[in-house]
Amino acid sequence: MRWSPLARSECRTVLTSKGAWILAALVVLWGFRPTYAGWDAVGRNITIGYVQVGVSLFLPVGALLLSYQSLIGERTTGSIKFLLGLPLTRMQILFGKATGRFVGIGVAMVAATLLLAGIGLVEHGPFAPLRLLGTLAATLLLGCAMVSTGVFISTVTRRTVTAATGVIAYFLVTLFWSQIVTSVYTAVTGVPVDPYDAPPSGPLFLALRLTPDGAYNVLTNWILGVGNSAELFHIVYTKLAPGVGINAFVVEAAFDGGGPWYLHPALSLVVLLVWLAVPLVLARRVFTRGDAL
Repeated sequence: MRWSPLARSECRTVLTSKGAWILAALVVLWGFRPTYAGWDAVGRNITIGYVQVGVSLFLPVGALLLSYQSLIGERTTGSIKFLLGLPLTRMQILFGKATGRFVGIGVAMVAATLLLAGIGLVEHGPFAPLRLLGTLAATLLLGCAMVSTGVFISTVTRRTVTAATGVIAYFLVTLFWSQIVTSVYTAVTGVPVDPYDAPPSGPLFLALRLTPDGAYNVLTNWILGVGNSAELFHIVYTKLAPGVGINAFVVEAAFDGGGPWYLHPALSLVVLLVWLAVPLVLARRVFTRGDAL
């Protein structure tokens, strides 16, 4: 594989930077949040819940910040001319960049997951190892999707400040995604949305899980067995508890019979794969057909 030296170089760039390990530390420090609701929801598997809590908040933006300069940085320094002079096609350059960044971020996420698993093992005792492995696989898929998005931003922009603006825009949109979706739904249908008693609308619930972090939460909640929702696991459990009212969208609380087929948690895999594939396809189209300089 002629692109493998480039991928190794990108991986070293990530792993020798402070950013990857700051990201891992933030996942551990924010993720380790013992709560009564979390323990009641999954028992000793709360250790796996710690991974979900830390990853869903920090990994999407962290992966973007560690990958959005992958090509724009080469342009601003002029080293893109050296890359283009290598015996590599533009597609191989793009693939090497994306693969190297993903592996570097993936190593940091594996380290964070193992550290959280060790802390949880000491604090709470044994947990379900297969569920931890499933959550780790979902975490790596989320990281891969976000690296793909970061490489896309780096490919289609010409200035570092523009690429950074794209990262900030992504963060703001996903941060307020629930409010955006409910506002658009109300404007289109005329039906007000009360998160305490959400309408049983398939399109509404589908839209809420179309962001990478939302799809990740749906998938890991399925692995943990707490319910079908883009919320964090302990929030889902609290929402489904008898006599408890909480501001959250959970399929089992809104629908009788589990909702329409397209809300099945397994389809969140499709959402993450789309976020992985589409940005890379678009980046390839731009990078191979446009002016790389």
